Amino acid sequence: MKLTAALGALALSFAATATFAQDLPDLGGQEITVVTENAYPPLQFLDKDGNAVGWEYDAMAEIAKRLNATVKYENTSWDAMIPAVAEGQYDLGMTGITINDERKEKVDFSDAYMRSEMLMIVRADETRFTDAAGFAADPNLLVSAQPGTSPFYAAVYEILDGNEENSRIIKFETFGAGLEALKTGDVDLTLSDSTAANGYVGASNGTLKIIGAPLAAEDFGFIFPKGSELVAPVNAAIASMKADGTLDALNQKWFVDYKMGE
Repeated sequence: MKLTAALGALALSFAATATFAQDLPDLGGQEITVVTENAYPPLQFLDKDGNAVGWEYDAMAEIAKRLNATVKYENTSWDAMIPAVAEGQYDLGMTGITINDERKEKVDFSDAYMRSEMLMIVRADETRFTDAAGFAADPNLLVSAQPGTSPFYAAVYEILDGNEENSRIIKFETFGAGLEALKTGDVDLTLSDSTAANGYVGASNGTLKIIGAPLAAEDFGFIFPKGSELVAPVNAAIASMKADGTLDALNQKWFVDYKMGE
């Protein structure tokens, strides 16, 4: 009886998955131009062989498969991405983009495909502080920040006194530059969401660690030009991937099983 029940449940699961597949829009082979940064592991980055890989690449390949579409990838910087998508230069943007009201004025978002929390990254030998309050209490400690990455950028100010011009905030054009400054001791703290933070710490060969409790939470979504007809089909694909466990499988692959740098 137990085996029969298990097989019945499995059959229902497959049936549900098939139903989702049948109900999804068919884009008839439409080409979707996707722009990304390739600088946000493990969401999207270049592996040791120079191949563009990551959670978002796998997710987008699955979305295209379910919607009967093809994908063409382009690269641009973070600062240029949202304006370029807003102007219609690309059909879709992906790079762990936080869904917020300010950005919704410029672009349309998909439904959230992931929730992430902001974490504190420090050098592995850091003993002077163990949380945000301890960092703020020592006037000699410095934090890196990347302009334009709100609300995380705003959280940097909140750790201190709310003043964007606080001399303890060292600004870098890219997150990678701020991370290198942390490694070399030029700053003492870098903030990143949990998806990237775990990837960077995992690839640091024991030189970095995460401390304290999460400071904030945010949802990630894909971005589109305002009024894009792709939003609804992509949302339908995301919903089906949540329902059948595909997103969970991607999380396991990229945040648990994958070893950065190998």
